Amino acid sequence: MLSIELCGTKLKNPIILASGILGMNADIIKEVVKNGAGAVTLKSTGTEPREGHNNPKVIVWEHGMANCYGLTNPGYKNMDSEWKEIHGLDAPIIASVFGATVDEFVELARYMAMHTDMIELNLSCPNTKEHGAVFGMKCDVAENVVRSVKKVSGKIPIIAKLTPQAPNIGEIARACENAGADAISAINTLGPGMFINIDVAKPILSFKTGGLSGPAIKPVAVRCIYDIYKSVKIPIIGMGGVCTGKDAIELMMAGATAIGIGTGTYYRGIGVFKKVCDEIEDWLKNSEYGSVKELVGVAHG
Repeated sequence: MLSIELCGTKLKNPIILASGILGMNADIIKEVVKNGAGAVTLKSTGTEPREGHNNPKVIVWEHGMANCYGLTNPGYKNMDSEWKEIHGLDAPIIASVFGATVDEFVELARYMAMHTDMIELNLSCPNTKEHGAVFGMKCDVAENVVRSVKKVSGKIPIIAKLTPQAPNIGEIARACENAGADAISAINTLGPGMFINIDVAKPILSFKTGGLSGPAIKPVAVRCIYDIYKSVKIPIIGMGGVCTGKDAIELMMAGATAIGIGTGTYYRGIGVFKKVCDEIEDWLKNSEYGSVKELVGVAHG
């Protein structure tokens, strides 16, 4: 009822840990799998270590969270111990990578292809050769990244993670598909947004602005997934504000094959993966649908 196939890999259920929220600590990743995740995505990794921004780097507000972590990561050359510890987990591992140039994406993908089941390209980070533009904002730029990475990734599936800021996200997704992407991941955080402490008249986050996640962005995620589904034939990993089984079902009906959960771990704990799976299963038993596969894209009529 819940099992799916994603990029040729079987998952016991469609609920995946999204990149970022829980980092890449091996013990936490093991707990996520133990608590029911069908697959796990590691925090985005770059070519060099990054400490990220100073605290405060995250804030919880009435309808979600905002963060300015700043792509904190150890650098891929310092991850050997993590790979050894998570090797053999009872769930596929998705490595997420970011780069400032196409060459950096290629370097990272070449390394990750030796260690992981799939590779997610974080196309929401700035492209220095495009004067700070985001890779996922232009079809030709996104296409170039994916096509270049596919030349070195071998049989490892490539997932293009897109930004909701793109005014034409369906076209961006199609460009990635044309370049050889095996799946699309959507959406990344929305924003940037800002919160001001009125008692001291200053922005709360150390970087002043941050990406928004959580329940408030779910309608944007649903719309983006709906648009992408109309544009591509490859599977979509939908994410953005999913906290319950009904949230997940809504994204599936918009077109998602699998569902990523990140901020939902804050609201419902690390057991959110099993809770959401149980809620989907309960809903299916009282519906006309026999499995989650039958939900994908049904809202398109």
